[in-house]
Amino acid sequence: MTRSTSKSGRFAGTVPVPADKSIAHRAALFASLADGISTLHNFPSSADPQSTLSCLRHLGVPIETSSDQTVIIEGVGRSGYTKPKSPLDCGNSGTTMRLLSGMMIAQPFDCQLIGDASLSARPMGRIAEPLMNMGGNISLTNGHAPIQILRSDQIRSIDYTLPVASAQVKSCVLLAGLCAQGRTVVRESTPSRDHTERMLALPISRHDREILIHSDASLPIPYGAFTLPGDFSAAAFILVASSLVGTGPVNLHGVGLNPSRTGLLHVLNEMGANIKIQESPSPATEPYGNLTVHRAPLKGVTIQGSHIPNVIDEIPIIAVAGALAQGTTIVRDAKELRYKECDRIHVMVQNLRKLGADIEEFDDGFVIRGGAPLKGCPVSSYDDHRIAMAMAVAGLAADGTTTIQNPDAASVSFPEFWDTLEALQQ
Repeated sequence: MTRSTSKSGRFAGTVPVPADKSIAHRAALFASLADGISTLHNFPSSADPQSTLSCLRHLGVPIETSSDQTVIIEGVGRSGYTKPKSPLDCGNSGTTMRLLSGMMIAQPFDCQLIGDASLSARPMGRIAEPLMNMGGNISLTNGHAPIQILRSDQIRSIDYTLPVASAQVKSCVLLAGLCAQGRTVVRESTPSRDHTERMLALPISRHDREILIHSDASLPIPYGAFTLPGDFSAAAFILVASSLVGTGPVNLHGVGLNPSRTGLLHVLNEMGANIKIQESPSPATEPYGNLTVHRAPLKGVTIQGSHIPNVIDEIPIIAVAGALAQGTTIVRDAKELRYKECDRIHVMVQNLRKLGADIEEFDDGFVIRGGAPLKGCPVSSYDDHRIAMAMAVAGLAADGTTTIQNPDAASVSFPEFWDTLEALQQ
């Protein structure tokens, strides 16, 4: 199957944004650990969070869903999971696999975590190493999934410094620490997204980014009623598209504005974008608000170092913005992109080069000399949702027609993406 995009006479309007899947994963997992009922409103229908719900059901967690995207989870407590009758299938979701591994090492039964071909190619040694140091009996398949976790008699606390910034590894170790003896400490030299710390109300030393969790910690779950904010990473594609080809204001309501996720706003602001932010005054664990975008000429920018973790998911669409901006855009220190659903550095370079962009690949990023006219042609999503959406946006600004192969990959995080683009062009 393919989808095509091309220049349009109109790109404006108000569109919804799917709920944040990073928050959805955590809300469901944490609610399952509670002694009580959590009602999660605006839970996304996208494939990854649904994989988390499926795994929890196989662990004996009662979950009800309704047609209005409300999910009701009856927590079973920290020791209430039951042995699954089959492997826990995480689908394409690295968050599901990595966070669930941390929760599974202290369970009184054996289990296996599996995933699709793409997830099975992603490295899992980064979680296995700290979990084994905690006494977890975990084994990988050539460094990847399937992951086999055997019952361990005792999980001990750990003082662990993250070798690279990773919210998934951080969350995995913290969740394992819930069932460890004593106090578990995770240290990060570069801040990564902090949903886990916020949602579990964990004490953090801001000076040296020291995050603490104790096995007898009192956690703020169940949540009662909790409405998930819109996914900023999904909104990112609309923000860039509106900046490049907008014919009027584009409005995005209820978007998550967690500072550890919104690095793209700072990047686009530096590039000259015209984005207005109206943050909600309501107190919430996760801040949110409304965004209004107008078209604006963009200029090149350099992104590297400590700025990378907070834009790691947005770099494919930043590459598109850089290709259409005036001047040079440089991305460095982003080698982590090579270990996502595909090698995002390489495939974005290949796809944009096909369209005519002047782009050079580095081991840890790329340089784009922007302003070269793009011409539509067939490109591949490489079965990666963010590549599919990034190339669709590139096609909106290219001459001719850009045809994306395997476009349904977008449904992993933004099932309504293609309908949203169509609505903005009508």
